[in-house]
Amino acid sequence: MGLTAGIVGLPNVGKSTLFNAITKSKALAANYPFATIDPNVGVVEVPDTRVDQLTAMYQPKKTIYTTFEFTDVAGLVKGASQGEGLGNQFLSHIRSCDAICQVVRCFEDDNVIHVEGSVDPLRDIETIKIELILADVAVIENRIPKIKKKAEMKTDKEAAQEYEILLRLQEALLAETPIRALGLTPEELKSIKHFSFLTAKPMLYVCNVSDEEISDHSENPFVKAVVDLAKTEGARACVISAKIEQELSELEEEERTMFLEEMGVHQSGLIDLINQSYDMLGLQTFFTAGEKEVRAWTFKKGSKAPECAGIIHSDFEKGFIRAETIHFNDLMSAGSEAKAKEQGKFRLEGKEYVAQDGDIFHFRFNL
Repeated sequence: MGLTAGIVGLPNVGKSTLFNAITKSKALAANYPFATIDPNVGVVEVPDTRVDQLTAMYQPKKTIYTTFEFTDVAGLVKGASQGEGLGNQFLSHIRSCDAICQVVRCFEDDNVIHVEGSVDPLRDIETIKIELILADVAVIENRIPKIKKKAEMKTDKEAAQEYEILLRLQEALLAETPIRALGLTPEELKSIKHFSFLTAKPMLYVCNVSDEEISDHSENPFVKAVVDLAKTEGARACVISAKIEQELSELEEEERTMFLEEMGVHQSGLIDLINQSYDMLGLQTFFTAGEKEVRAWTFKKGSKAPECAGIIHSDFEKGFIRAETIHFNDLMSAGSEAKAKEQGKFRLEGKEYVAQDGDIFHFRFNL
């Protein structure tokens, strides 16, 4: 799909440690600002128990999970929008991402330097929010003079519409309201997509807590404050311990399970992080299944059957005839493909069929 979620935050909040855990890579993680300058990009598997169940049913030679990208962007600081701390370069890396995962430090530790000298996640969030807002305002201020005359003369309908929405966005941004909190319609969002506004991107606040709190963070005031803030501005929040997650990433499956049990945790916080990131990008999953291969495929919510066929191969979309379809839940309920067909659970869908998360497709095409 080519979609990516960018991991951002102030220096030393746990971004690169988290990235290492997500991708099981070895991105530089150091206890000083700007340990990361060039963005690290990693591809991660999207955990999905449905793939495991299909694998158990079909016993294929190969199983492939769907994936998407995380980008680890260097730490931002005050003045980034004016170029502080290589800020312009970092902001351009964020602009190329489709969603933002902002890591905020929610634990005290005298041994880990904080760029502001103290731990205050709301202040850190505000710092980054202002920098992203200032960067968006600069884009608008650069664009408005170029279309103002045409818009005011009302000779160009598109220019007039663009001018009107930019003025609305400018007013909101100057009031320190991110674009994603404005409740823009799909049509309005489409009209400003080419600007790649930073504050229009979906935001997931990742609360990084200490390993002692990972089993119960209900009393952590930092986490509560971040969760409450997310609700007010159209964002999301999740809780992880980057340190624990990196340790888990270096263990075998059986060891990971034992480690989590000892910590009193049911599952890795990364599963929630990855699933929330996948969901906020508007992504869903369809499957292909057979004796040769069980595979999960990523598609954009609202895609029609031919578009999904094209994800597998462009020829499938060009020559699309129809899709033999069954939903995962119906297949599991029947217990086997043969029984599902006996029960009439398989359907033939045409070009206008809107794919649903969990559909299992067999595409028929002719070139």
